[in-house]
Amino acid sequence: MSNVLVLGGTGFVGRSLCARLVARSGGAAGCVAVATRRAAHAKPVQMLPTVQVIEANVHEPDALSELVKGRDAVVNLVAILHGSEAQFRQVHEALPRKLAQVCAQHGVRRVVHVSALGVGDDAPSSYLRSKAAGETVLKAAPLDLTLLRPSVIYGEGDRFLNLFASLQAVLPVLPLAGAAARFQPVWVEDVAAAIAICLDQPKTIGLTLECTGPDVYTLGELAAMAGRWSGHERRILALSERLARLQAWFMERLPGTPLMSRDNLDSMRIPNLASGQLAGLEYLGIHASALDAVAPLYLAAGQGCARLDPWRARAGRV
Repeated sequence: MSNVLVLGGTGFVGRSLCARLVARSGGAAGCVAVATRRAAHAKPVQMLPTVQVIEANVHEPDALSELVKGRDAVVNLVAILHGSEAQFRQVHEALPRKLAQVCAQHGVRRVVHVSALGVGDDAPSSYLRSKAAGETVLKAAPLDLTLLRPSVIYGEGDRFLNLFASLQAVLPVLPLAGAAARFQPVWVEDVAAAIAICLDQPKTIGLTLECTGPDVYTLGELAAMAGRWSGHERRILALSERLARLQAWFMERLPGTPLMSRDNLDSMRIPNLASGQLAGLEYLGIHASALDAVAPLYLAAGQGCARLDPWRARAGRV
């Protein structure tokens, strides 16, 4: 696939995917189109060769139609973790419906859609129910569709392990909701590799693939490891269900994006683990990276983006 549209290409997974798509092309003719509402958000990808940044609102049918026209394939990464029932439905169900319609209009059949583990019509959270609805819409359309369901995704620049590390840098104790919830974290580069392989391999058409790492952890264990690897390990205080919901209710009312919502807690009632009933990364020839082999490399002091701090200081920018 040489002409690919990536919806959500400026996000965490999108940045890794765009870099991988450009690298695999080896400078060959082709295009990776990335849609964004504001071009300033595309700085991490706009300097990549063959990446075309297009300012557009993907929720507008006419704009989405223009984006899809003439493409060989579309990758949909657009998702939100926080919001109302209506907002989840707009992003996770209405957008896939519009995408299916414009793909049919322009004869674009190949779509790779990133969903989530635990989706279902009767799932306990609005997030998971809306994700299931989006899958249903795309499955019913005349598409060459591949669905990917990742567990929680980690990597340099994530808002997961980095969040736990930063909180423990300033708090003497970390009160944690959902500490017993179980996850099978997957490296962002493994997810990006899986998407790229799916675009190239017709055998993945019609499949739903579970993207998980090799190990299972509780949220409490993940928070503790993030603190230890960043050099700020603190005591983890597991909150009761009642206190957890009270904490989430309070966070929902703070300005900005909440660190935790009640809908997030509802999602964590379902173990975020591979079912074992669907193909996984190994089907694509990917040997999933272990968390403890990757995360310490970017969480440790002076690693990741922090390695640039001395240069920022010399320039008077810290």
